[in-house]
Amino acid sequence: MTTTRSAADWVLSSEEPWSRYRALLDLEGRDPGDPEVLDARDEMLEHPAVLGLIGRSADWPGYPLKRHNDAAHPLYAISTLADFGLEREDLEIAEIAGSVMAHFDGEGFETLLWLPRFLTKEDDAEAWSWMLCDSPTLLYSLLAFGYGDEPAVRQAVTALAGRSADNGWRCGAAESLPSFSGPGRKDDTCPIATIYSLKVLSMVPELSDSAMTANGVEAILSHWEYQTEYKLKMFGIGTDFRKLKYPFVWYDILHVADVLSRFPQARSDPRYAELVAEITSQAGLDGRYAAGSMYRAWKDWSFADKKEPSPFLTMLVLRIQARRETEGL
Repeated sequence: MTTTRSAADWVLSSEEPWSRYRALLDLEGRDPGDPEVLDARDEMLEHPAVLGLIGRSADWPGYPLKRHNDAAHPLYAISTLADFGLEREDLEIAEIAGSVMAHFDGEGFETLLWLPRFLTKEDDAEAWSWMLCDSPTLLYSLLAFGYGDEPAVRQAVTALAGRSADNGWRCGAAESLPSFSGPGRKDDTCPIATIYSLKVLSMVPELSDSAMTANGVEAILSHWEYQTEYKLKMFGIGTDFRKLKYPFVWYDILHVADVLSRFPQARSDPRYAELVAEITSQAGLDGRYAAGSMYRAWKDWSFADKKEPSPFLTMLVLRIQARRETEGL
């Protein structure tokens, strides 16, 4: 406990206003109107690094998305702003959200995708469409920004919930991509689609504690439990999975643990305790955490530094631990 307190104090005294802001809210439980919280928030909104993210996000869609784990794409600048806690009233967020909501097909928010010919049945092409490994990230961001009452957002939530199965969420895409078929068996759960979908539904009170989220949580915990026996749709749980990494772009241990920490069912599960123990075993001096892997597009951020501890990564781990403590664990 002393180490945890020391690490939290270190985050709270860091020069990163986004880390201080989230720590004040998520670790200290401060009220959003608390003067210290407001000061950290104002500093965050004026910080050149955050302004740079806003600029990248405002360039939506930026360029056609070829790989869903392309961390340089504006998709992940948008979701990182959502993680930090920006809201619809903040600088340019309304414009960014408007650009995203301008492309909605009735089920999902679309991204400009690069489509290879096996999907188009003609030539390689660029088109607005969506897959379950990109659209939920946009939906999560809109909810985090405060657009939960928008008709299109509510409709997208309903559509995403309707795609749930007894084993979480499977590979899926828009009707405009009839030739789409993800890797693996058709009836397998898709780990990354399930994590993205759980993150969305955790923000919808009437759905966050539901049979569908319970099924999704169980699918991910089962994947961890049987990690040595099989891979799901090319998603293995090996050395790379275990490396601490941010932003939350793909299927890795910190992303999985952060999403599952939103659900009481997961927090009290022994398998989740094993997963968290794998994370906390990577603590450095005084309970601080450094990246085990990094996205080169984010190399200037502390959470991409593999040599020195990161206040934001440390905050993320401490937040996971704090959420487990609500279960008396």
